[in-house]
Amino acid sequence: MPGTPGTRFVYLGPEGTFTEQALRTLSAAEHGVRTPARSVPEALEAVRSGAADAALVPLENSVGGAVTVTLDELAVGSPLMITREVVIPVEFQLAAPTLIPLEQIRTVAAHPQASAQCRNWLLANMPDATVVDVLSNAAAAISAAAGEYDAAICAPIGVPRNNLTVLADKISDRADAVTRFALLTRPAAPAEPTGDDITSLAVSIRHDQVGALLAVLTELSVRGINLSRIESRPTGEQLGTYVFFLDCTGHIAESRMGEALQGLRRICADVRFLGSFARHRWSTAAAAEPLPTTAGLTDADFADSAAWLNRLRTAGA
Repeated sequence: MPGTPGTRFVYLGPEGTFTEQALRTLSAAEHGVRTPARSVPEALEAVRSGAADAALVPLENSVGGAVTVTLDELAVGSPLMITREVVIPVEFQLAAPTLIPLEQIRTVAAHPQASAQCRNWLLANMPDATVVDVLSNAAAAISAAAGEYDAAICAPIGVPRNNLTVLADKISDRADAVTRFALLTRPAAPAEPTGDDITSLAVSIRHDQVGALLAVLTELSVRGINLSRIESRPTGEQLGTYVFFLDCTGHIAESRMGEALQGLRRICADVRFLGSFARHRWSTAAAAEPLPTTAGLTDADFADSAAWLNRLRTAGA
């Protein structure tokens, strides 16, 4: 992961959004150069062109699901690699320029996704207020600070930045909502395995092959590799052709993952490696505990079987 002083980070902007809040949880980003991008494609192109060293973009939300523009961009163009994931709680705040009673609020600026995730709270506490759609959480905070609207639903990072006062905290209907972000760089050797890792892939199957998706899943399951996420996106080439995005438990340095990747390479139309990286941990002090592995599927088992086969090929015993 980029970490030298002066490292150039780009992130989905504008400033004051959850993406910036997520980026600033990385110590390297605090000492680097942070530049907002207008879109996910713009952020990723900055890395591909060399204008930035790394980009942080959203991957999925626990309520809204996958961020499809990110998936689509990762499936095409020059390869990029996920070096880290960041997961943060989605905690919306209602804020205004001054402390005022909720019943006096007539207009609330909010991004459509934010207001959707706070719908029940708004109905229960401000049923007469009109919610006005704006382009981002940051834009909501800025417009409220400028007096265009009485209040705003925004990310916590936007409150002090715009000198707003919090009227209500944690107003999301789902208190456990989180968003997952990916830090992307140009391809390089993955970091060493931690024992609690994810390998992310974009797999294109042969659409004219019966049972093609089952064959993909079999390559993983017979080696004890669990899928923590699978998403499909149309390729845009013709109806019925898809790219499947897989998050697999394990690291490319592990024998069983290496064998699985070789198997996928043989049977798939294309396999794009998106990175092997440590799973996000809420406590950085917590040590990773080895995941339970079925007998016969440990790295030692794979090494032993490979050595056995080599002996048969060279000595017959």
